[in-house]
Amino acid sequence: MDKPLTQNIHPDHDFTSLADYQKTGGYRGMRKALTELQPHEVTQQIKDSGLRGRGGAGFSTGLKWSLVPQKTSDLPDFQQTRYFVANADEMEPGAFKDRLLLEQDPHQLIEGIIIGAYAIQANIAYIFMRGEYRLAAKRVTYALQEARAQGYLGEHILGSDFNLEIYLHTSAGRYICGEETALLNALEGKRSTPRARPPHAVASGLWGRPTVVNNVETLCNVGHIIHYGIDWYHSLGLGADHGTKLFGVSGRVKHPGLWELPMGTPIREIVEEYAGGMLDGYQLRGFLPGGASTDFLLPEHLDVRMDYDAVAEAGSRLGTGTLIILDDKTCPVKMVLNMEQFFAQESCGWCTPCRDGLPWTVTLLQDIIAGQGRMEDLDTLAGLTRMLGPGHTFCALAPGAMEPLQSALKFFREDFERYIVGNNDELEYA
Repeated sequence: MDKPLTQNIHPDHDFTSLADYQKTGGYRGMRKALTELQPHEVTQQIKDSGLRGRGGAGFSTGLKWSLVPQKTSDLPDFQQTRYFVANADEMEPGAFKDRLLLEQDPHQLIEGIIIGAYAIQANIAYIFMRGEYRLAAKRVTYALQEARAQGYLGEHILGSDFNLEIYLHTSAGRYICGEETALLNALEGKRSTPRARPPHAVASGLWGRPTVVNNVETLCNVGHIIHYGIDWYHSLGLGADHGTKLFGVSGRVKHPGLWELPMGTPIREIVEEYAGGMLDGYQLRGFLPGGASTDFLLPEHLDVRMDYDAVAEAGSRLGTGTLIILDDKTCPVKMVLNMEQFFAQESCGWCTPCRDGLPWTVTLLQDIIAGQGRMEDLDTLAGLTRMLGPGHTFCALAPGAMEPLQSALKFFREDFERYIVGNNDELEYA
């Protein structure tokens, strides 16, 4: 099986029921974990598999689980309780991979949560879902009911000593809720602002208890890894990273969409073979490889493999693995403005660089596009990309917002200058 994440997703039915899921091996990984493996053995298998977070950061999933203190009589009471959280607050512009999994195969996520919760010995888990994902919420709710009726949730699951309840929490809706600690604050009913770290969530998370937060796509891999084994999972990747990945393409291509492909698939193959190449009359000018908070790459980077290290070496990030295409008839300055307006609106306002720097960025870009910009504004924008960069803000929202801007200034500076000198009529942008 070379496409574990989408094997149950077919156009001839709405979504995968419990019976459908079990026909293709569903919940066998959970059964193996709970009846044959100790919690630390489950964690070690996920660690050895090389599974990395599919939410954007790419942190080792097994390593994260291993950082949760194991239950012993020596631990204080507040560390005996721990929580497991699935991050389904998919709001990165250009990303739509988790939505497919939530709507079409929700049991895959539930199985991953059960295994993860068992590994860290959490008895309560939450699915924190973007509020606009109403169909996904409806189907996940139904799947949870099926799993509970089957005895996969509740007390003494499969006759073991392990108990677990999973609750669905639909978000009030802010992009910042996708940040791990802001998500936890929102789940507690507080304002969704990031927390200072350390302590990290694995030590002090939800209500001060050890907590693991994993992305939906990440967790959908877990049951397959436990069921089919580490060697099988390693065999799926084409390079240093293992397994498969949901890669998406949006923009002026012939077949925008989403495909499950091996980690390390070349960008050219995704764009030209699966997305069908550019629409007639359009040329590829650049692309964001992992959503709106990643740096632009150019056509010369088409042969870069879509894995964490290769994309980083090319000057960007894998992020969500969903490519946003820039064509030759779309203005890169206006495209960047559109993204910066989104990030400025979604800032939680907790730290000054993000709260004030992003609106300033938007104002400068608007002035440039309106023909009121100055050449020194480009230096100011470049300075903002540094002042709002990594290490200068409370969380990664503003640094992510600066990535498309800093790369656009590098690769498409003549477009910015054309607005300033009043020569923008040379190109007819759509």
